[in-house]
Amino acid sequence: MNAIQVVGIGLDGAAGLTDTVRQVVEQATVLVGSDRHLSYFTNHPASRIVLGDFTQVIRDIRSQLAKEDANGGIVVLVSGDPLFFGLGRLLLEELPREQLTFYPHVSAVQLAFNRVKVPWQDAAIVSAHGRSMDELTVALQQATEKIAVLTDRRNTPNAIARLLLGMELSDFYDFWVCENLGGANERVRCFPVDAVLLETFAPLNVVVLRRQSDDTNPTVDVDTLPILGLPDRAFASFSDRPNLMTKREVRTLVLAELTLQPGQTVWDIGAGTGSVSIEIGRLCGTSQVYAIEKTAIGSALIEQNCRRLHVKNVISMNGTAPDILHHLPAPHRIFIGGSGGNLLSILDRCKAQLETNGIVVLALATLEHLNEAIGWFNTHGWEYRLLQVQLSRSIPVGQLTRLTPLNPVTIVRAIRHFGYAQ
Repeated sequence: MNAIQVVGIGLDGAAGLTDTVRQVVEQATVLVGSDRHLSYFTNHPASRIVLGDFTQVIRDIRSQLAKEDANGGIVVLVSGDPLFFGLGRLLLEELPREQLTFYPHVSAVQLAFNRVKVPWQDAAIVSAHGRSMDELTVALQQATEKIAVLTDRRNTPNAIARLLLGMELSDFYDFWVCENLGGANERVRCFPVDAVLLETFAPLNVVVLRRQSDDTNPTVDVDTLPILGLPDRAFASFSDRPNLMTKREVRTLVLAELTLQPGQTVWDIGAGTGSVSIEIGRLCGTSQVYAIEKTAIGSALIEQNCRRLHVKNVISMNGTAPDILHHLPAPHRIFIGGSGGNLLSILDRCKAQLETNGIVVLALATLEHLNEAIGWFNTHGWEYRLLQVQLSRSIPVGQLTRLTPLNPVTIVRAIRHFGYAQ
């Protein structure tokens, strides 16, 4: 038997251990654990080391190892699975691995998913216990379908709820809080995210977030929406590319650069979810907006978002630019949000069909596309101006606030000089 036995234990204490593991604990000459873990064995005759200062605990364990009668007698009690975000990793770093044996218990995450009755082999597991919530932020930005979060006294379910609300996600999550898992006072509840802020929870808890499918996402109350600058969460988005959308702040600047007027024909090339098209359609009810999107799922999303937001003057066109543009009526305004690698040929087609005094606006994320566009406008004698946009949004971090940047974008506004010899 190795000198140190690391035993996982649940909130049901010694009763939850197998006979074999219980015998390992009973034979211990030294018990190491938190006050809670040691309290499960009040009548045990072994000497005790309370987990507090980890450096001092390691010194005490090494001192016990040096004694001749310590072989097999040191038992370290930990929660759940020692090697799942547990003390086991630190023990392996500080002590010879050949002297360690691990006896895992059911982990809190395993219990949580079984309590909410959700398969979890594909779940993302995030520990916010003594750590930042950066990893959780990334998982939410990627619209991860299932997330389990190990919390602590700072990164509580309430703090996680504030983060979710502050991020203004287009995806909605069921918010499960699983308290005291495996104990007599276990409690598992599902909340609307904003309701979490009103609750108080037991210190020992796990949060499970499960992204709702598109057909179960809450409907949008259009009467409460602003006239300009719809929140990103108002739009259904791509499940595998949740960030593929012109963000609200950039969208608002694009609309200003287009200098829209009533009764116009507008092209939105590379429309994605249709966020720009729909904003234009809501602002200019007498205009006709053509949302051109090369992917079938994108075109379906545009139609879904039109229904969702009660917009009827946006036409979803599934096809690749510039080929599909030949069939459309001449535009007064054009927005290019995506080009699929065909930027120059798209600009050629825009030049051929744009109405007199028409305006083209592009939102470009890469220097290469910006260089291509500027070169084309210079060659063809168009007047243009650039607006570089670097924005950050605030998000809650525990009780504090942090700014997180959006991807930089350059907005190009161009007007054709029709008297230029081309």
